[in-house]
Amino acid sequence: MSRLITRARTIGLKGEVPVTAVVLDENGHCIGHGSNGRQKSRNPLAHAEIIALRQASLIKNDWRFNECTLIVNLEPCPMCAGALIQARMGQVIFGASDLKKGALGGVLDLSKDKSAHHYMIVKGGIMEIEASNQLRDWFKQQRKFSI
Repeated sequence: MSRLITRARTIGLKGEVPVTAVVLDENGHCIGHGSNGRQKSRNPLAHAEIIALRQASLIKNDWRFNECTLIVNLEPCPMCAGALIQARMGQVIFGASDLKKGALGGVLDLSKDKSAHHYMIVKGGIMEIEASNQLRDWFKQQRKFSI
């Protein structure tokens, strides 16, 4: 998580929401990583989790991730949580809870919804203070510049 927060700082300096994610295989090796890129790519799907999943699926040559772990510094939104369920992700670990858009426990929990055809382990709150402070400070800075 510490590395993700450090990487997110760099992404934030480029004007992107500072969210980064990695997909680890069953041996703990990184097979996919991503950072938010919606501003640069002008793509609403360019969330860190989606980018990391896409890269991991190309490297793994499969769309199933039952034995893998996704780590991200912010709780996934509904789009990303849905993608993780579709990908059969084994475990999701996140830092900061998202009480506005979080879909793995913050506002709703798609992983426990009756429509979820796949069960995954979800662990939130890892380095939560650091991750939350970074995101809060970034948004505060953005509001300052937009006035």
